[in-house]
Amino acid sequence: MGPFRTIWFKFCRWVVKTAVFTFSGGLKLIGHENIPATGAVIIAPIHVSHLDPPAAACGAKRVMPPMAKEELFKVPVMGPICRSLGGIPVKRGETDPEAIKECLAVLEGGNVLMVFPEGTRGDGVTMLPINRGVTMLAKRTKAKVVPVGIVGTFDRLPRGSSKMKRGPVTVIYGEPFTYEEIATSTSEKQNREIFANELGRRIAKLCNDYGYPIKIAEKSSAPQEVNSPA
Repeated sequence: MGPFRTIWFKFCRWVVKTAVFTFSGGLKLIGHENIPATGAVIIAPIHVSHLDPPAAACGAKRVMPPMAKEELFKVPVMGPICRSLGGIPVKRGETDPEAIKECLAVLEGGNVLMVFPEGTRGDGVTMLPINRGVTMLAKRTKAKVVPVGIVGTFDRLPRGSSKMKRGPVTVIYGEPFTYEEIATSTSEKQNREIFANELGRRIAKLCNDYGYPIKIAEKSSAPQEVNSPA
């Protein structure tokens, strides 16, 4: 990102943090020092609400281009804002080569990318299987992966709801790890499963540790897609 886009991103983040969270119940950020100050980083939050993307972005000192379903880029006001921030449009429900290419470019440039490893919003009770797209990105770019637990967004705006409630939100950034650190099997298939299961376990633990008893998906092997918040 250039200087202007960086300033614009920080301004938009401040507006969202103030208007959506501070004045509507509060926002608590824990462990944001776990986000590496340099190098490629994948921010990997749980996804149960439309409020998860802005909540997770509020605690990151580094800027990142937003990923969003391509339909959002056609919405008045919101679309131009997403484009001005260097947003990456993603086709839902299918593999999107162009989006994958853009994601790789962001990470290979040593930047930060927020990827929702479940691919879409869950039911707030059990995490969805970890999408193989995030596994591919972590392996190919050797990026640090930061698991993120979010508590309170499901209560404020669950899937299927159109009315946002007031209430506190807590975002917990876990310790970063890489694909290579835990994928130690001689079988690449097993390595992908090991990474996906470990990422899902870490995200769920962060939520549980701070009062949100989300369950872990029985098997983390969703199709390879890089999906936007949905």
